[in-house]
Amino acid sequence: MGIRSTRLIGRDRELGALSQALEKARTDHGGAFFLVGEGGIGKSRLAADVAARALATGLPVLRGRASSIGPMVPFRPLAEALLSHFRGGHPPAAPELDPLVPVLARLVPDWYRGDRPHDNGNLLVLAEAVFRLLSVAGRESGCLIVLEDLHNADAETLFIVEYLVDNLASSRVMLIGTLRNEPGEALRLATAAAQRSASHTFELTRLDAASTREFAAACLETEPAAVPAAVANLLWQNSEGVPFVVEELLHGMVSDGLLVGGANGWQVVGELQARVPEALISSIAARVDALGADGETLLSVAAVLGRRFPLSVVQAVTDMDDRMLHNHISASVAAHLVTTDETTPGWYAFRHPLTAEALLARLVPSTKANLARRAADAVELLHPGLPGELCALAAALRLTALDHPGAGRLFAEAGRRALAGGAADSAVTMLTRAVDLMATASPDDRADALESLLHALGQTGQFDRAVGFSARFAEIGRLERAVDLHVQLAWAAYIGGRHDECLNQIEQARAPLGGEMTEEQKAGLDAVEATLWLDIPGPAHTERARQLAEQAWQVAERVGVPFVSCQALQVLGMVALETDLAEAERYLQLARRLAERHQLTHLRTQVLVRLGGHRMLAEGDVRTFDLARAEAQRTGAITLTCAVDASRAVHAVMRGEFAQADRILDENLAVLGRLRLVALLQYTHMTRAMVAAHQADRPRMEAALDDFRAEGGNSAQEMVLSVGLAQVFCSLLEEDAERARRELAQVLALEERQPSRFHLAGQHGLRLLFEALDGTAPPERPPAAVSGMRWNRQFVLLGDAVRHGRAGSPELADEAVAAAIEAASPFPVSRHLGLRMVAESAAADGWGDPVTWLKEAEEYFHQADVTAVASACRGLLRKTGVAVGQRRTGSDRLPAGLRSAGVTVREYEVLQLLADNMGNKDIARRLHISPRTVEKHVASLMAKSNLQNRSALTEYARNTPH
Repeated sequence: MGIRSTRLIGRDRELGALSQALEKARTDHGGAFFLVGEGGIGKSRLAADVAARALATGLPVLRGRASSIGPMVPFRPLAEALLSHFRGGHPPAAPELDPLVPVLARLVPDWYRGDRPHDNGNLLVLAEAVFRLLSVAGRESGCLIVLEDLHNADAETLFIVEYLVDNLASSRVMLIGTLRNEPGEALRLATAAAQRSASHTFELTRLDAASTREFAAACLETEPAAVPAAVANLLWQNSEGVPFVVEELLHGMVSDGLLVGGANGWQVVGELQARVPEALISSIAARVDALGADGETLLSVAAVLGRRFPLSVVQAVTDMDDRMLHNHISASVAAHLVTTDETTPGWYAFRHPLTAEALLARLVPSTKANLARRAADAVELLHPGLPGELCALAAALRLTALDHPGAGRLFAEAGRRALAGGAADSAVTMLTRAVDLMATASPDDRADALESLLHALGQTGQFDRAVGFSARFAEIGRLERAVDLHVQLAWAAYIGGRHDECLNQIEQARAPLGGEMTEEQKAGLDAVEATLWLDIPGPAHTERARQLAEQAWQVAERVGVPFVSCQALQVLGMVALETDLAEAERYLQLARRLAERHQLTHLRTQVLVRLGGHRMLAEGDVRTFDLARAEAQRTGAITLTCAVDASRAVHAVMRGEFAQADRILDENLAVLGRLRLVALLQYTHMTRAMVAAHQADRPRMEAALDDFRAEGGNSAQEMVLSVGLAQVFCSLLEEDAERARRELAQVLALEERQPSRFHLAGQHGLRLLFEALDGTAPPERPPAAVSGMRWNRQFVLLGDAVRHGRAGSPELADEAVAAAIEAASPFPVSRHLGLRMVAESAAADGWGDPVTWLKEAEEYFHQADVTAVASACRGLLRKTGVAVGQRRTGSDRLPAGLRSAGVTVREYEVLQLLADNMGNKDIARRLHISPRTVEKHVASLMAKSNLQNRSALTEYARNTPH
């Protein structure tokens, strides 16, 4: 009979709360719950009871567990949980999940499709993928995921758990995590989540004496009063209310014949003996001894392998035949020491983690080392290449076997795999261990491990720690390898934003060998430095980046380093973007072909994104951008997909497709808010402001700009776009040209103070049109590449038309405006707005077709409900002698009180301008009506509002919502 309670005892409060939460997940929303307590307190038992209730109501249940024995394998509990539900099947059919299937294949190998996601190393992407998968699984009726022993979990798993905790409320997914109440990252995670109300924590305490007796009765399938008093007292004294120890003590009593059940209930036979404080070890030892020497050997080998163990490896180490192996493992299951592992066929697991620890405590060091060596040999023999977690397992076994060089090499390989799989923190842990263990290894092996460690530290932003390893470069004893190590430190500094230190490491990399460096090393260094200088705006830096990239490209092509060639070509393409659009296209196409030829999937997607952006800037062509987006989605590159979508939204605004822009932005924000990609969040909020501005919706624009500033936008390069593409256009659509001029001056000041690589903010286009209209001396023309970008080109050509017209060259003016109209054809708002801006000059100087332009602009802006520009167009048409009908729409924009008082749309426009304390002449100029008409409107407003003077009306205007 198995001594195990069939009922939960002393956990009514926790079970009630969790049951309510389970029902909420099924019908409404999910949440996260942590069960915290010491080992054996009953965390897993409580979680199992909730899981059983979930299964009974039809909820999908996913279960995984971290391990304290053996190597720490990244994502182990998550992989187990997902495999427990999805093994052998296909991914759920959900559009939002499709682009992330390649990412999820790292946890569910059955879903591997041969493609490798671009963002393979991005934990945020994997976290979002797991969140979406769970959300899809629970969409219909909720779902439950149980992750046990999180105190043993790797840093990457905890990162994803924290991400899930912060987002589960928006889904129908319930998460239960169990962990010990010991200081560590898992406990800090649970505590912090509870403090910010993102989760609930239940601290499971020990049972009191009465509950301990009740628990013992449940184990013995009897009533509490039927448990002998001596048994109850001994259990309470020696278990101290820990349920697991109660079970183990009872099992020992029953097995030893000290507690016997019969017709008269449970009776004590002889003298009860307590085996506490080592009750657990003694109980396990007794059961192991009962299995015989071969059974003990089997379990000892299993314990060396870890809490979970593959039976094939145990068989190889023990050299048992199939029948003997089956008999002994069956006996171990019957003794309640091990159980089948439900997550992986052919694997078993110890019933409790403490069972494996107790078994290891029985082994002398030499025996443990010998078993570990034989187990490592068996793992490597049975699994060539050591796929998946087996590499880390073999490394841990070699370390237990005291084979430090062998363990170091395997930990280094496991660390490299973890880094490639996106588990950078685990990679740092394993590579650090590898470096420490390889003191007696060959110089090349030590250098390889150290180089990989520096790369991992760079990826995790631990630059200072990476520098701490520089003292070991000399220990390698080979200057050539020291160069490679300094290159890795340079990349680490660059990723960490430490530009000065990046240059310092580049200099140190060049110093040891000087002119004796290999060409490949020189190219790698030049590529690092070129990328650095490209990241720092400024003409001198850009030229330096170009020179270095040229050198790196030429050398990399000659010595055959395609990765360096592709990176250098991208730098050259981005540099050329500011001077020669055709040259930029050529470099980027070369990079694309190179990436495709050498199957550099990540670089190919990156190049497609750059090509798409380039073509969109040059001619407004989004086809390559759409291809790039599809490629980014196909490879699971969610970060690149979000970046492409942010640019697509900007272009949709320029094309006047505001609904599409809003849709793209809403979808993007939903992802970016979870991923916390700050730069893209800033860009997206800037674009939201742009959407509102191009519809003359100032309140909505200001709200978006507040969000932009809240994300740190005031110090971001996107600040220039928030002014030039949003605020300037909003002012122009309000017919406030003076405000637009001030804001455009702000753009120029921002560019002077902090140069950016954004070229569409007005400094290279709209500025030239304003200067032409103002009659200022022609400025030095911007570089053809930036002024020739289609968005800029429309304004530059309109400015040229104005200057030609004033110079008495109407033919040249006509040619320029025709070219401007062609350039502006994809952009309806800017096209009509630009022609409205030049119409008065065209009418005065006798060129173009200003009447047609104004009629078309009036109709467009009237339909778009941009009343200020529509009104201005009507006023200009009247000045040219064209009869214009009065528009009577727009009354719905009036506040209800004004509308009920009989205030007209035109009177409301006057009232809005009065709020700025403008005089009649200024209002007349703004609305393109006469000062006398303004005077009549003011008088009418005073009458309708029962106000006695203009000052009172102005104050009223300021307090009236607009």
